[in-house]
Amino acid sequence: MCHPVWARARIAAQRLTDFARLRRVRDRIDREYARPLDVEALARGAGMAAGHLSRQFRLAYGASPYAYLMARRMERATVLLHRGELSDAEVCAAVGCSSPSAFRTRFTDLVGMPPSVYRGVPPHVPHRAPGPAAEPVAEPVAEPQPA
Repeated sequence: MCHPVWARARIAAQRLTDFARLRRVRDRIDREYARPLDVEALARGAGMAAGHLSRQFRLAYGASPYAYLMARRMERATVLLHRGELSDAEVCAAVGCSSPSAFRTRFTDLVGMPPSVYRGVPPHVPHRAPGPAAEPVAEPVAEPQPA
């Protein structure tokens, strides 16, 4: 039978290991947002099951891996749209979205206006920031505490 102190220490170590994996997944999304990414590939890269990754990522960062990925893509799209050098379709492709209509829909949901309208809004005018439910998700909600 395992000693309770050792069991708690093992659980705490596993939580820290899982959190480190989650940070690597988040960092990968931040780096590779324009590439085709899906939860299964992210989970394989982290050595976790897809369902476990999704649940733990949501607990740590307040959003699913997919929602976090889309927020990063839309955040980058806002920058490209303000520069005005690319068409909406080119911005869509540059941030890794494969469907212009899905890009427009998701952008509108997260930013509060379609890309064509956003393009004409001066950068200093307040608008919703891209993110799940218009909330930033860059930092973890809570770090696991050792037991």
